[in-house]
Amino acid sequence: MAKLKILKVGDETLRKVCRPVDKITPRILTLLDDMIDTMRAADGVGLAAPQVGVLRRVVVIETPDEGLFELINPKIIAYSGEQESEEGCLSVPGRWGITKRPMHVTVRAMNRKGETVDYTGSELLAKAFCHELDHLDGKLYIDIAEMIDN
Repeated sequence: MAKLKILKVGDETLRKVCRPVDKITPRILTLLDDMIDTMRAADGVGLAAPQVGVLRRVVVIETPDEGLFELINPKIIAYSGEQESEEGCLSVPGRWGITKRPMHVTVRAMNRKGETVDYTGSELLAKAFCHELDHLDGKLYIDIAEMIDN
């Protein structure tokens, strides 16, 4: 497994819309494994494929309480409530902002076996779902942050 280079704000790849994954291939499985290693090495909560230069709809998220999520072609299918909290990003190092996100989010995605799964998260996990799925559509948290600290 390899640690991948994380692209930084200003790289135009981060602003592109990702293509869906049509078939789970060994290459996609390697991408998932490498993204997990990269996220953990960077001490992150989540990582989306465009952050490592791959324009595919693939996300990994890991929180201390809920564990690891591997999401292929994820979509938010339900959300409720609101939370306002600090947010950062591995592609925007050293900066933090205050964002408003849903308090509860349900995501539908494929797992590495090609099975359709639904995951529901609250607080940090809900925020991570929204943050990482935004990356797949070329959006960064700094686009919606009410305040950015440098």
